[in-house]
Amino acid sequence: MQSLILAGVDPADAERLAAVASLDPATRVAPLPGGITNRNYRVDLPTGPVVVRLSDPESSDLAIDRHHEYLNTLAAARSGAGAPVVDYLQGAGVLIVGWIEGRTFGSTDVAEPANLPRIADACRMLHAGPRFASTFDMFAIQARYRSLVRERGYRLPGRYDDFVPMVERMRIAMGAHPEPTVPCNNDLLAANFIDDGQRIWLIDYEYSGNNEASFELGNIWSESTLPDDLLSLLVESYWGRATPELVARARLWAMMSQYGWTLWAAIQEAISPIDFDYWTWGLEKYERAVEAFDSPEFEGWLDAVGGA
Repeated sequence: MQSLILAGVDPADAERLAAVASLDPATRVAPLPGGITNRNYRVDLPTGPVVVRLSDPESSDLAIDRHHEYLNTLAAARSGAGAPVVDYLQGAGVLIVGWIEGRTFGSTDVAEPANLPRIADACRMLHAGPRFASTFDMFAIQARYRSLVRERGYRLPGRYDDFVPMVERMRIAMGAHPEPTVPCNNDLLAANFIDDGQRIWLIDYEYSGNNEASFELGNIWSESTLPDDLLSLLVESYWGRATPELVARARLWAMMSQYGWTLWAAIQEAISPIDFDYWTWGLEKYERAVEAFDSPEFEGWLDAVGGA
Protein backbone atom coordinates (compact mmCIF):
# COMPACT_ATOMS: atom_id res chain seq x y z
CA MET A 1 0.00 0.00 0.00
CA GLN A 2 2.88 2.36 0.77
CA SER A 3 3.66 2.92 -2.92
CA LEU A 4 0.07 3.97 -3.58
CA ILE A 5 0.04 6.90 -1.16
CA LEU A 6 -0.63 10.03 -3.20
CA ALA A 7 0.98 13.43 -2.93
CA GLY A 8 -0.56 15.50 -0.19
CA VAL A 9 -0.73 12.68 2.37
CA ASP A 10 1.22 13.44 5.52
CA PRO A 11 4.23 11.05 5.70
CA ALA A 12 3.43 10.05 9.29
CA ASP A 13 -0.19 9.39 8.31
CA ALA A 14 1.04 7.37 5.33
CA GLU A 15 2.89 5.06 7.71
CA ARG A 16 -0.19 4.68 9.90
CA LEU A 17 -2.39 3.88 6.90
CA ALA A 18 0.11 1.37 5.54
CA ALA A 19 0.03 -0.51 8.85
CA VAL A 20 -3.76 -1.08 8.79
CA ALA A 21 -4.34 -4.62 7.59
CA SER A 22 -7.92 -4.01 6.45
CA LEU A 23 -6.69 -1.37 3.97
CA ASP A 24 -4.58 -3.87 2.02
CA PRO A 25 -4.82 -3.98 -0.92
CA ALA A 26 -5.73 -0.35 -1.57
CA THR A 27 -5.85 1.01 -5.10
CA ARG A 28 -5.91 4.72 -4.27
CA VAL A 29 -5.52 6.99 -1.25
CA ALA A 30 -6.42 10.68 -1.17
CA PRO A 31 -6.81 13.26 1.61
CA LEU A 32 -10.31 14.63 2.14
CA PRO A 33 -10.79 18.38 2.59
CA GLY A 34 -12.13 19.86 5.81
CA GLY A 35 -11.76 18.43 9.26
CA ILE A 36 -10.29 20.66 11.96
CA THR A 37 -9.80 18.00 14.63
CA ASN A 38 -8.61 14.96 12.63
CA ARG A 39 -7.21 14.04 9.25
CA ASN A 40 -9.54 12.16 6.93
CA TYR A 41 -8.67 10.07 3.88
CA ARG A 42 -10.58 8.33 1.15
CA VAL A 43 -9.12 4.89 0.52
CA ASP A 44 -10.32 2.94 -2.51
CA LEU A 45 -10.44 -0.83 -1.97
CA PRO A 46 -11.50 -3.59 -4.38
CA THR A 47 -14.77 -3.78 -2.42
CA GLY A 48 -15.37 -0.02 -2.68
CA PRO A 49 -14.19 3.22 -1.07
CA VAL A 50 -13.97 3.85 2.67
CA VAL A 51 -13.21 6.88 4.83
CA VAL A 52 -10.33 6.60 7.30
CA ARG A 53 -10.25 9.00 10.22
CA LEU A 54 -6.89 9.44 11.95
CA SER A 55 -6.82 11.10 15.37
CA ASP A 56 -4.08 11.97 17.83
CA PRO A 57 -3.89 11.44 21.61
CA GLU A 58 -4.08 15.20 22.25
CA SER A 59 -7.74 15.14 21.26
CA SER A 60 -8.53 13.85 24.75
CA ASP A 61 -8.01 17.47 25.88
CA LEU A 62 -11.12 18.29 23.86
CA ALA A 63 -13.32 15.88 25.86
CA ILE A 64 -13.25 13.31 23.05
CA ASP A 65 -13.32 9.64 24.00
CA ARG A 66 -12.36 7.68 20.88
CA HIS A 67 -13.85 4.41 22.08
CA HIS A 68 -17.16 6.11 22.78
CA GLU A 69 -16.94 7.68 19.32
CA TYR A 70 -16.60 4.18 17.85
CA LEU A 71 -19.52 2.77 19.87
CA ASN A 72 -21.70 5.77 19.03
CA THR A 73 -20.81 5.54 15.34
CA LEU A 74 -21.98 1.92 15.44
CA ALA A 75 -25.24 3.01 17.07
CA ALA A 76 -25.71 5.80 14.51
CA ALA A 77 -25.27 3.27 11.71
CA ARG A 78 -27.89 1.02 13.32
CA SER A 79 -30.29 3.98 13.47
CA GLY A 80 -29.90 4.42 9.71
CA ALA A 81 -28.63 7.98 10.04
CA GLY A 82 -24.89 7.25 9.84
CA ALA A 83 -22.41 5.36 7.70
CA PRO A 84 -21.52 1.72 8.51
CA VAL A 85 -18.39 1.02 10.54
CA VAL A 86 -15.78 -0.97 8.59
CA ASP A 87 -12.92 -1.20 11.09
CA TYR A 88 -11.65 0.29 14.33
CA LEU A 89 -8.23 0.05 15.92
CA GLN A 90 -8.68 0.77 19.62
CA GLY A 91 -5.91 2.93 21.02
CA ALA A 92 -4.42 3.57 17.58
CA GLY A 93 -6.56 6.55 16.55
CA VAL A 94 -7.98 4.75 13.50
CA LEU A 95 -11.69 4.58 12.64
CA ILE A 96 -12.86 3.41 9.21
CA VAL A 97 -16.40 3.94 7.94
CA GLY A 98 -18.17 3.28 4.68
CA TRP A 99 -18.14 5.87 1.93
CA ILE A 100 -21.43 7.71 1.33
CA GLU A 101 -21.84 8.80 -2.27
CA GLY A 102 -23.38 12.25 -2.25
CA ARG A 103 -22.83 15.97 -1.98
CA THR A 104 -21.35 17.47 1.16
CA PHE A 105 -23.33 20.48 2.32
CA GLY A 106 -22.04 24.01 2.79
CA SER A 107 -23.67 26.66 4.96
CA THR A 108 -25.70 27.94 2.00
CA ASP A 109 -27.26 24.48 1.64
CA VAL A 110 -28.26 24.42 5.31
CA ALA A 111 -29.71 27.92 4.87
CA GLU A 112 -31.98 26.71 2.08
CA PRO A 113 -35.43 26.50 3.71
CA ALA A 114 -36.37 23.43 1.69
CA ASN A 115 -33.47 21.51 3.26
CA LEU A 116 -34.41 22.14 6.88
CA PRO A 117 -37.26 19.59 7.00
CA ARG A 118 -34.87 17.04 5.45
CA ILE A 119 -32.24 17.85 8.08
CA ALA A 120 -34.89 17.51 10.77
CA ASP A 121 -35.87 14.09 9.36
CA ALA A 122 -32.25 12.92 9.56
CA CYS A 123 -31.97 14.15 13.14
CA ARG A 124 -35.17 12.40 14.18
CA MET A 125 -33.85 9.17 12.67
CA LEU A 126 -30.67 9.43 14.72
CA HIS A 127 -32.50 10.52 17.86
CA ALA A 128 -34.90 7.57 17.61
CA GLY A 129 -32.02 5.09 17.35
CA PRO A 130 -30.08 3.15 19.99
CA ARG A 131 -28.83 5.07 23.01
CA PHE A 132 -25.23 6.20 22.85
CA ALA A 133 -22.48 5.02 25.18
CA SER A 134 -21.81 8.53 26.48
CA THR A 135 -23.53 11.76 27.45
CA PHE A 136 -22.87 15.29 26.25
CA ASP A 137 -23.54 18.28 28.51
CA MET A 138 -22.20 21.56 27.15
CA PHE A 139 -22.35 23.18 30.59
CA ALA A 140 -20.01 20.49 31.97
CA ILE A 141 -17.78 20.50 28.90
CA GLN A 142 -17.44 24.28 28.94
CA ALA A 143 -16.40 24.13 32.60
CA ARG A 144 -13.84 21.42 31.80
CA TYR A 145 -12.45 23.46 28.92
CA ARG A 146 -12.26 26.57 31.11
CA SER A 147 -10.27 24.72 33.77
CA LEU A 148 -7.81 23.47 31.16
CA VAL A 149 -7.40 26.92 29.63
CA ARG A 150 -6.79 28.40 33.08
CA GLU A 151 -4.27 25.74 34.11
CA ARG A 152 -2.23 26.04 30.93
CA GLY A 153 -2.47 29.78 30.46
CA TYR A 154 -4.09 29.68 27.03
CA ARG A 155 -5.42 33.00 25.82
CA LEU A 156 -9.05 34.06 26.19
CA PRO A 157 -11.09 36.74 24.42
CA GLY A 158 -11.99 39.81 26.42
CA ARG A 159 -14.92 39.67 28.88
CA TYR A 160 -15.12 35.88 28.68
CA ASP A 161 -15.53 35.29 32.41
CA ASP A 162 -17.90 38.23 32.79
CA PHE A 163 -20.69 36.01 31.49
CA VAL A 164 -20.27 33.24 34.07
CA PRO A 165 -23.24 34.43 36.19
CA MET A 166 -25.46 34.52 33.10
CA VAL A 167 -24.38 31.01 32.13
CA GLU A 168 -25.32 29.82 35.61
CA ARG A 169 -28.76 31.41 35.23
CA MET A 170 -29.13 29.59 31.91
CA ARG A 171 -28.17 26.29 33.52
CA ILE A 172 -30.72 26.71 36.30
CA ALA A 173 -33.54 27.89 34.02
CA MET A 174 -32.98 25.11 31.49
CA GLY A 175 -32.63 22.51 34.22
CA ALA A 176 -36.05 23.37 35.63
CA HIS A 177 -37.83 21.50 32.81
CA PRO A 178 -35.21 19.38 31.00
CA GLU A 179 -35.96 17.49 27.83
CA PRO A 180 -35.45 13.73 27.76
CA THR A 181 -32.04 13.04 26.25
CA VAL A 182 -31.62 11.27 22.92
CA PRO A 183 -28.55 10.15 20.93
CA CYS A 184 -27.20 13.35 19.36
CA ASN A 185 -24.31 14.12 17.02
CA ASN A 186 -23.73 17.49 18.80
CA ASP A 187 -21.46 18.79 16.04
CA LEU A 188 -23.62 19.19 12.95
CA LEU A 189 -21.76 21.87 11.06
CA ALA A 190 -22.70 21.97 7.39
CA ALA A 191 -19.89 19.63 6.29
CA ASN A 192 -21.34 16.85 8.44
CA PHE A 193 -24.43 16.61 6.23
CA ILE A 194 -24.20 14.49 3.07
CA ASP A 195 -27.07 14.57 0.58
CA ASP A 196 -27.29 11.43 -1.57
CA GLY A 197 -30.11 12.89 -3.64
CA GLN A 198 -32.81 11.08 -1.69
CA ARG A 199 -31.98 11.76 1.93
CA ILE A 200 -29.43 13.41 4.21
CA TRP A 201 -26.84 11.43 6.17
CA LEU A 202 -25.16 12.57 9.37
CA ILE A 203 -21.43 11.91 9.72
CA ASP A 204 -18.62 12.37 12.29
CA TYR A 205 -19.52 11.31 15.83
CA GLU A 206 -16.49 12.38 17.86
CA TYR A 207 -18.57 14.76 20.03
CA SER A 208 -21.62 12.53 20.05
CA GLY A 209 -23.52 11.64 23.18
CA ASN A 210 -26.98 11.52 24.66
CA ASN A 211 -28.25 15.09 24.86
CA GLU A 212 -31.34 17.21 24.41
CA ALA A 213 -32.67 17.37 20.87
CA SER A 214 -32.93 21.14 21.30
CA PHE A 215 -29.14 21.34 21.60
CA GLU A 216 -28.82 19.59 18.25
CA LEU A 217 -31.19 22.10 16.65
CA GLY A 218 -29.59 25.15 18.23
CA ASN A 219 -26.11 23.97 17.31
CA ILE A 220 -27.11 23.37 13.68
CA TRP A 221 -28.54 26.88 13.52
CA SER A 222 -25.39 28.33 15.09
CA GLU A 223 -22.81 26.39 13.07
CA SER A 224 -24.23 27.59 9.75
CA THR A 225 -24.94 31.12 11.06
CA LEU A 226 -28.58 30.99 10.03
CA PRO A 227 -30.99 33.91 10.44
CA ASP A 228 -33.49 33.93 13.31
CA ASP A 229 -36.49 32.92 11.21
CA LEU A 230 -34.76 29.73 10.12
CA LEU A 231 -34.32 28.66 13.74
CA SER A 232 -38.10 28.76 14.08
CA LEU A 233 -38.47 26.80 10.85
CA LEU A 234 -35.95 24.18 11.97
CA VAL A 235 -37.68 23.83 15.35
CA GLU A 236 -41.07 23.49 13.65
CA SER A 237 -39.69 20.98 11.15
CA TYR A 238 -38.39 18.81 13.99
CA TRP A 239 -41.12 19.12 16.61
CA GLY A 240 -44.11 19.86 14.36
CA ARG A 241 -44.55 23.20 16.14
CA ALA A 242 -42.42 26.20 17.02
CA THR A 243 -43.65 27.37 20.42
CA PRO A 244 -41.84 30.24 22.17
CA GLU A 245 -40.52 27.74 24.72
CA LEU A 246 -39.02 25.39 22.12
CA VAL A 247 -37.48 28.20 20.09
CA ALA A 248 -36.04 29.84 23.22
CA ARG A 249 -34.54 26.55 24.38
CA ALA A 250 -32.81 25.98 21.04
CA ARG A 251 -31.65 29.61 21.06
CA LEU A 252 -30.09 29.30 24.52
CA TRP A 253 -28.37 26.05 23.56
CA ALA A 254 -26.98 27.84 20.50
CA MET A 255 -25.53 30.50 22.82
CA MET A 256 -24.05 27.88 25.10
CA SER A 257 -22.49 26.03 22.18
CA GLN A 258 -20.91 29.27 20.94
CA TYR A 259 -19.60 30.06 24.41
CA GLY A 260 -18.20 26.55 24.89
CA TRP A 261 -16.73 26.09 21.40
CA THR A 262 -14.84 29.36 21.91
CA LEU A 263 -12.72 27.54 24.49
CA TRP A 264 -12.39 24.54 22.17
CA ALA A 265 -10.78 26.93 19.68
CA ALA A 266 -8.45 28.36 22.34
CA ILE A 267 -7.26 24.84 23.18
CA GLN A 268 -6.91 23.79 19.55
CA GLU A 269 -4.92 26.91 18.76
CA ALA A 270 -2.35 25.74 21.32
CA ILE A 271 -2.20 22.01 20.65
CA SER A 272 -3.35 21.18 17.13
CA PRO A 273 -0.86 20.27 14.37
CA ILE A 274 -3.47 21.14 11.71
CA ASP A 275 -2.87 24.35 9.76
CA PHE A 276 -6.07 26.22 10.60
CA ASP A 277 -6.87 29.62 12.12
CA TYR A 278 -8.65 28.35 15.23
CA TRP A 279 -8.56 31.70 17.02
CA THR A 280 -10.47 33.56 14.32
CA TRP A 281 -12.91 30.65 14.04
CA GLY A 282 -13.55 30.72 17.79
CA LEU A 283 -13.72 34.48 18.02
CA GLU A 284 -16.49 34.59 15.42
CA LYS A 285 -18.56 32.27 17.62
CA TYR A 286 -17.71 34.20 20.75
CA GLU A 287 -18.78 37.52 19.25
CA ARG A 288 -22.18 36.05 18.41
CA ALA A 289 -22.48 34.69 21.95
CA VAL A 290 -21.66 38.12 23.38
CA GLU A 291 -24.27 39.72 21.16
CA ALA A 292 -26.85 37.28 22.54
CA PHE A 293 -25.76 37.75 26.17
CA ASP A 294 -26.05 41.51 25.71
CA SER A 295 -29.38 41.25 23.90
CA PRO A 296 -32.53 42.56 25.60
CA GLU A 297 -34.16 39.29 24.51
CA PHE A 298 -31.97 37.24 26.86
CA GLU A 299 -34.30 37.64 29.84
CA GLY A 300 -37.26 36.59 27.73
CA TRP A 301 -35.51 33.41 26.61
CA LEU A 302 -34.78 32.54 30.24
CA ASP A 303 -38.37 33.19 31.26
CA ALA A 304 -39.67 31.06 28.39
CA VAL A 305 -37.63 27.96 29.27
CA GLY A 306 -37.85 28.41 33.03
CA GLY A 307 -41.62 28.56 32.99
CA ALA A 308 -42.19 25.99 30.23
